[in-house]
Amino acid sequence: FFMERKTQVKINRKKIMLAKLRKSCSCTPGKMKNIIMDFFPVLQWLPKYQCKEYIWGDIMSGLVIGIILVPQAIAYSLLAGLKPIYSLYTSFFANIIYFLMGTSRHVSVGIFSLISLMVGQVVDRELLLAGFDLNDDAPSNLGAGFLLNDSQSNTTAFNLTIGGTSVECGKECYAIGIATALTFVAGVYQVLMGIFHLGFVSIYLSESMLDGFATGASLTILTAQVKYLIGIKIPRSQGHGMLVITWINIFQNISQANLCDVITSAICIVVLVTAKELGDRYKHKLKFPLPTELVVIVVATLVSHYGNLNELYASSVSGAIPTGFIPPKVPRFDLMLRVAVDALPLAIISFAFTVSLSEMCAKKYAYTIRANQEMFAVGFCNIIPSFFHSFATSAALAKTLVKTSTGCQTQVSGVISALVVLMVLLFLAPLFYSLQKCVLACIIIVSLRGALRKFRDVPARYHVNKVDTLVWIITMSASALVSTEIGLLVGIIFSMLCIIVRTQQPRTALLGQIQNTNFYEDDLEYKNLSSVPRVKIFRFEAPLYYANRNYFLKSLYRLTDLDPNLEAARRKKYEKKEQQRQKKGDQTAANGLGTEETTMQLVPKQIDFQAIIIDCSSISFLDTTGVNTLKEILKDYKELNISVLLACCNPSVVDSLKRGGYFGKDFGNMQELLFYSIHNAVKFARDLS
Repeated sequence: FFMERKTQVKINRKKIMLAKLRKSCSCTPGKMKNIIMDFFPVLQWLPKYQCKEYIWGDIMSGLVIGIILVPQAIAYSLLAGLKPIYSLYTSFFANIIYFLMGTSRHVSVGIFSLISLMVGQVVDRELLLAGFDLNDDAPSNLGAGFLLNDSQSNTTAFNLTIGGTSVECGKECYAIGIATALTFVAGVYQVLMGIFHLGFVSIYLSESMLDGFATGASLTILTAQVKYLIGIKIPRSQGHGMLVITWINIFQNISQANLCDVITSAICIVVLVTAKELGDRYKHKLKFPLPTELVVIVVATLVSHYGNLNELYASSVSGAIPTGFIPPKVPRFDLMLRVAVDALPLAIISFAFTVSLSEMCAKKYAYTIRANQEMFAVGFCNIIPSFFHSFATSAALAKTLVKTSTGCQTQVSGVISALVVLMVLLFLAPLFYSLQKCVLACIIIVSLRGALRKFRDVPARYHVNKVDTLVWIITMSASALVSTEIGLLVGIIFSMLCIIVRTQQPRTALLGQIQNTNFYEDDLEYKNLSSVPRVKIFRFEAPLYYANRNYFLKSLYRLTDLDPNLEAARRKKYEKKEQQRQKKGDQTAANGLGTEETTMQLVPKQIDFQAIIIDCSSISFLDTTGVNTLKEILKDYKELNISVLLACCNPSVVDSLKRGGYFGKDFGNMQELLFYSIHNAVKFARDLS
């Protein structure tokens, strides 16, 4: 039977684009209102806020996240190579801005260990290039510069010449200048991606690649914290192979370990891990997670303060954390140029984690998010705080899960968390002066449990999909052993190469008929299939395009045990040889003993089929090379009196074949070459025989 295609209405794209342009350029009060409402989603949902139903859940989750945020903010400052006050600023501003602009009700946006690590690597590199000592406790020294005391900022100031401009800036000042410039550029990238609707970039970051990247970065984070755990002073390694170099330095200086820090770290890790395990085991009985980090920090600070651990045992402490807000400052343009390349992977990773978590929450709680608006929200969570001495932010999985488990309903909980951080900023920050850095390192390392547990999932992942496991291993290894930026690049490239290889060498099969049915399946995969007499049914499970053309032909020739080009050449040689023999009249020699080898080489092959049916159900598209390949095999097999029939083609494949002239002029041969099912093609082939 022949199905008639619908007549497609031609779309005047020029008119449509002009209409869209006219609509986008128009400025009416209604349109301006919609733009503002879309840009600030809080204006849509806050007037509909159901106070009695939502408020207690939001307050509870906000308080819990705020209590978790404070110790994490102070701890993650070690990763970023910055003072704790800047982490607190980051946590405060990110929650406020995402409350105004975010479309997810449950995501917790703020400092994230992976983002802090990427910021810290850039800060360390630029500090090293500027001539600063990366040792946290060592005084800065620039041979040509002169030393000044700056009592207001509690830093050491130097005369630096950067980009031809003389500026007065110490190590802390220069470090936060790099971080804010990096954050501002990353935010600009994210906003530009939102303007040009480039959110699709995140689809190239597969789940296996992101998991591998996070695990590799977690190993780097863990390695960077070991020196704080045992209290040794080694330089912060930079460049490729940082993980290996750091471990070499650790073992070379292990004899200098501070016993006080080692004992403190051991106690804190035991307490934190035990509390986390108990919390995971009895989480269905607990109304909210145990604030273990806060308890550990409070107790450790009191012990350090009253035990004078810094003075008696030289244990490294956090130092003075000022209260209030530092006056805002525009990020420096000359530093932006230095970190413009580094900001791109930071922007992509930050957005990818935020959108993936937002989509996860939206799916779980049955609402929708707008990925493009998320891009704007994360972008402005970076741009605006960069003026207030903050660094890059992202959604964090652990805090998001805690937020949802403690009754969060809307982003009002984010405002509550910001108020908790504000209380610390205004009144409580100086109380953490005596807090040991090894305690902060313990909090960071224990927070990596989830990422490090991915190693236990490798056998199950391998059982599910071997290629995805290979992507995970390659990305994790590159991120840990080379660098996070290289690991991200390697992961993306390797993931895409895996997709290309899969389409270049897809599965191919000959099909047999399921007994007493009109259906056909892979003869090697299923039992009790019957072959169709005089017919070969070939399935190719990928698009047919220039990259897999040769594989398609080789697979077809191998499975059918017939190369039409070789067979046609053999027949021509045989006919030519026969004609020469007939002219000579040497029939005896043709039938003699000495011609056995010649006969075997030249006698035409006995072909046991007269039709090939190509199952096109898995061929999603054809390019020009693909169409020409099908035309080529149609012609080649026709010379051997073998028909080539196509079955189960989708409309786009049929259109490509029509445009390529596969069916001849006016599509006259279409009903003899194209069939809507394999069984129809088989019946037609039988009628031919």
